[in-house]
Amino acid sequence: MGLTNLVRLSIVLTFVVIMLGAYTRLADAGLGCPDWPGCYGHLSVPNESHEIALAKSLYPSLTVEAHKAWLEMIHRYFAGTLGLVVFAITFLCLKSRVVSFGLPVALSLVIVFQALLGMWTVTMKLMPIVVMGHLLGGFTMFSLLCLLYWKLRDKQQPAETAVTESAGLKVLAMITLILLMFQIALGGWTSSNYAALMCTSLPICQGNWVEYLDFKTAFQLLQPHSESYEFGTLDYGARMTIHVTHRIGAVLVTLFSLVLIYRLMSQSNTGLSKAGRQVGVLLVIQLMLGVSNVLFSLPLVIAVAHNLGAALLFVSVLQVNYLLLKRSNKVVASSGLVSEESAR
Repeated sequence: MGLTNLVRLSIVLTFVVIMLGAYTRLADAGLGCPDWPGCYGHLSVPNESHEIALAKSLYPSLTVEAHKAWLEMIHRYFAGTLGLVVFAITFLCLKSRVVSFGLPVALSLVIVFQALLGMWTVTMKLMPIVVMGHLLGGFTMFSLLCLLYWKLRDKQQPAETAVTESAGLKVLAMITLILLMFQIALGGWTSSNYAALMCTSLPICQGNWVEYLDFKTAFQLLQPHSESYEFGTLDYGARMTIHVTHRIGAVLVTLFSLVLIYRLMSQSNTGLSKAGRQVGVLLVIQLMLGVSNVLFSLPLVIAVAHNLGAALLFVSVLQVNYLLLKRSNKVVASSGLVSEESAR
């Protein structure tokens, strides 16, 4: 398998791992296996009588819930496979030198750190900062692999004619990407603190929600020690504050995204206008999924789709930034060639 195809496979695998991670977390199966990397002292879920007996001797206070344990282990199997593929990609990139070493090395570093976060998620009993970091690590891996794929694809295709875009569009695209990154982090913080159902009405929250706002407690990243953080440890006011902040963030991201979409679709370049349409479609889907989570009280399938939609939307806005930066570099390179020819 060629390097480009291997990167394609890794992107699909990462998407599946993100989906499985979201499903495991939202199905309250994050502690389906109390140890790591195995499950109750085994490499798979114990189901034989002697395996269950060993599990009970190791964890006498716990009951083996096979369906939750399998969710957790399947997620780990896919994540482990992804790790091997990423290491292979790094090796091939460094060997062929088809791209600079920074990106493939970063991929391997992220996958190692992701494995540590996966372990800490279990050993620290779903501590919110660790769970959120694990989510962001998955999104980071997805984004880096997409960047690598775009770079490999560009090397295989003839260079486009360089066309300048306004500096304002580049700044707008970067601000939208940064806002979206913070919004995804807020989503992870909302989920890891079990705050997704704190507000059951639209557009902000039910009742006199302003009087319950508690930003100091809500965004205390290192929370007081607890035997387990499963199902959350914060009070209603703090969780409601997290939820409200996530909704306000969604409004802000939507406004900037709409302006970006309009600017992109106004461009004469077909690549940028197509990217604008893609961002627009994903934004609409993501908003519909977010509203559906509220109206239907967080159905598992819709909640998982909301996670996946965030990943796709982020990568789409990242691609816009990549296209704009790539085209700017081409303009600089073209200008340098013109100056050199003039000097001759």
